[in-house]
Amino acid sequence: MANVLAINTGSSSLKWKLFLMPAETLVAGGMVDRLGQPSSKLVIKYNNGAKYELQTEIESADDAVHLILDKLIELKIIDDLSQINGVGHRVVAGGEIFDKSTLVDAEKLRQIKKLGELAPLHNPVEARGIASFMHVLPGVPEVAVFDTSFHTSLQPMNYLYSIPTKYYRDYGLRKYGAHGTSVRYVATQTAQMMNKPLKDLRLVVMHLGNGVSITAVKDGKSFDTSMGYTPVAGVTMGTRSGDIDPSLVMMLMKKLGLQDPDDVIKILNTESGLLGLSGLSSDMRDLEATRDSRPESQLAIDIFVNRIIKYVAGYIAEMGGADALVFTAGMGEAEALMRTRVINKLQVFGVKLDETKNEAAKGESDITGAGSSMRVMMVPTNEELMIARDVYEISHDNN
Repeated sequence: MANVLAINTGSSSLKWKLFLMPAETLVAGGMVDRLGQPSSKLVIKYNNGAKYELQTEIESADDAVHLILDKLIELKIIDDLSQINGVGHRVVAGGEIFDKSTLVDAEKLRQIKKLGELAPLHNPVEARGIASFMHVLPGVPEVAVFDTSFHTSLQPMNYLYSIPTKYYRDYGLRKYGAHGTSVRYVATQTAQMMNKPLKDLRLVVMHLGNGVSITAVKDGKSFDTSMGYTPVAGVTMGTRSGDIDPSLVMMLMKKLGLQDPDDVIKILNTESGLLGLSGLSSDMRDLEATRDSRPESQLAIDIFVNRIIKYVAGYIAEMGGADALVFTAGMGEAEALMRTRVINKLQVFGVKLDETKNEAAKGESDITGAGSSMRVMMVPTNEELMIARDVYEISHDNN
């Protein structure tokens, strides 16, 4: 048996779980929410119901990593750090270099950092977190699990941009996608719930968190996905713009007197999306609370739903239909009203939602309405378990 720590760093949160493998027993878990904000909160759940909370400003993922390790010992979840047998790290972008999870050494860490241009909000933070663990836990296997790996099955029709192909050949400019670890887990669980082989299903998985992506899964593989060369592409997100006319980059540079294109990319990554539209917050909970009093909040919600619908409808058509529409991640799991908004807009496809089941949904749930043309599912993601499985498999294969 081995203790495996799975780290999942997002753009505004850091989730972690400690598993006893291969039994997949959850020993402890928790998260840092609103990372980088004054109201950051650390939550640790352990010992079958015990809970520790700390509200403080946690400025970076590095700070969160060190705080979590300290608390694991302080709360006597482990005696010392030698009891951690492996650490897995969610890494968003592996490009065409990493098509599967891998043990990290100094050279691979350098490559992960270099791939930061594909995921500027994630890879640099994740690389620093990996480096921190490598320093604190020398000799412990560190495994990178890449979100993009699941999307290496995309065909040229769906990963090439309509620009001269020499730019793909020379510079690797193509769609890479993200959230692949989440989609891999959710698609597998959905197939089990439906009691059908995954390879026989056509699924549209809606990962609705602070980062948002829509993925078409066909024949058990990623068929198409909304995020592009970087995670800024696709639908409206918490702070990311989603798809825009690229001419806006040039125009913003002119209007704002900017010299560095990275300054515009920062705007698109960190100042746009729900935050930019509402002028209030990147958190949907804040927008829902103010939608009756602030037209900007309601408009941001409407645009968010609108962009999701365009991708979901497109993928249903692209796959020639769908067997199930699947909600997952923060909003997808917690917001019944958001699920209702999305499904109501898709009724033209004959899909129906059972509102009673939708309101009561906790954990894996079939919320399909009577007479629906396709199933509607809510499946909580568990990227950390997928990471732990990969860590255990890879570390044992190398022993």
